[in-house]
Parts: sequence; structure tokens; C-alpha cells
Amino acid sequence: MKKVTGLGGVFFKCNDPKAMNDWYVKNLGLPASTYGTTFEWVDADDPSKKGSTSWCTFPQDTKYFNPSEKPFMINYRVENLVALLEELKSENVTIVDEIAEYDYGKFIHVLDPEGNIIELWEPKDE
Repeated sequence: MKKVTGLGGVFFKCNDPKAMNDWYVKNLGLPASTYGTTFEWVDADDPSKKGSTSWCTFPQDTKYFNPSEKPFMINYRVENLVALLEELKSENVTIVDEIAEYDYGKFIHVLDPEGNIIELWEPKDE
């Protein structure tokens, strides 16, 4: 089974998300908005498949990264979240929550051995 298929996003805490977004717009040309930016791309093996990778700032006091105390979270795109979750459970990986489903895909959060929160995302067809 193919597990991680790509990087879904990079999220990090900062003191002033708006000022941070503005800095990235001005100095690095990111087309950032209030919620960051989304980079759209096509799959190298199948150009008919489109995808996206997000970049987003969060306020320091966000609870979204809990229980991790780290100032960042990586989102990985996965092919089959339900099957991967079963494998992770069998390996005693810490599962933070239950699978959440939205119109753009399924998500779950796990912790790596050093307490970094990882968001796993099975996108719906893009």
C-alpha cells in the first residue's frame, strides 16, 4: 500500500500571523491571504491529476496543534487514510483524534516519537 503521496501543507505558529503573511508577500512574493496560500500543481506521473499544498500561519495560542507543544505542523497527503490508520494503530502510533471528513477530504492527527503533530490528509479528487 502506498502511504504518504506528498506534502499537503506546512503550518506554523507566529506572534502576528497578519504581519508574517505580509512579510512573505512583500519579500518572497507568496500570494498569501488571511489563511496563507495554496500552491496548485499537477502530478508528475499523471498530469490529469491536480493537487495542492498549503502554507499557513497560526496565532501562538492556537489549540489546533495540541497536544504537541511544537510551533509547527506538517500535513502529509495519503492515499488510503482508513487502511493507513489501521497500520498505525497496529504499530502503537499515538492517534490524537478520530477521522474527520470534509468536502475536500479526510483528516486525522497523529504524533511522531518526539511529540510532533502530523496531520494526515486523504484529499478528495481535485
